[in-house]
Amino acid sequence: MKRKKSVSKKYQAKSIRTGIVRELKRHIDDRYRKGAEAYFREGIVLYGVRSANVRKIAANFFRKINKEKKKIIFSLCEDLLRSEYSEEKTIAFAWAYRLHRQYAPEDFQIFEAWLEKYVSNWGACDDLCRHAFGSFIHKYPEFLPDVCAWTSSKNRWQRRGAAVILIYSLREGEHLEFAFKIADALLLDRDYLVQNGYGWMLKDASLVFPSQVFDFVKRHKREMPRRALRYAIERFSPEQKCQLMATG
Repeated sequence: MKRKKSVSKKYQAKSIRTGIVRELKRHIDDRYRKGAEAYFREGIVLYGVRSANVRKIAANFFRKINKEKKKIIFSLCEDLLRSEYSEEKTIAFAWAYRLHRQYAPEDFQIFEAWLEKYVSNWGACDDLCRHAFGSFIHKYPEFLPDVCAWTSSKNRWQRRGAAVILIYSLREGEHLEFAFKIADALLLDRDYLVQNGYGWMLKDASLVFPSQVFDFVKRHKREMPRRALRYAIERFSPEQKCQLMATG
């Protein structure tokens, strides 16, 4: 009996992915694909399906599996994540986020493994960390020290993810102290995508904590890379920007 059930689940995973791939191929836009591939300088593999259509496909197929247990849906996500195509990864991360009310502490290891194994561009990093993983950290802040440890990783996506993952909580007005710890740790990172990531984190923090972020940037403006600085101050007034960009 158990053997039959296992085979059935494997068949379901194959059937679901086959249906998704078929639907994605129906919506390929070659012109869009070429533009998107040029936009991702570090490389990306795409069918060439516009984001709105990918979201619709994700929602339509989730209705077929939403009664399954979380473990089964995560397994289906992992099947999609093994694909080289970005759109399949996007669907997997969207499904994972739809389960955010069911997250449990042990899911940290699953999401961390996904970040390490299946993320190979900033779009996938942000997709996972801003939504599913960001929601998890907001629910279980006891894992924030583990996230801080990513700042010393050789994996650029873990370092970028350490910042981006906090955007979810910062927009809820929480965990500013960890945002500053992560920004401090990444301050001199030479990777431009990591600089973008922590600058973006500070920018979103400034929406809720404008004075604290202003003071942080003012203290570090001489050492902060200009790329990160420009991102961080984007939401400030023209007068504040001039003050923070001044070299004196």
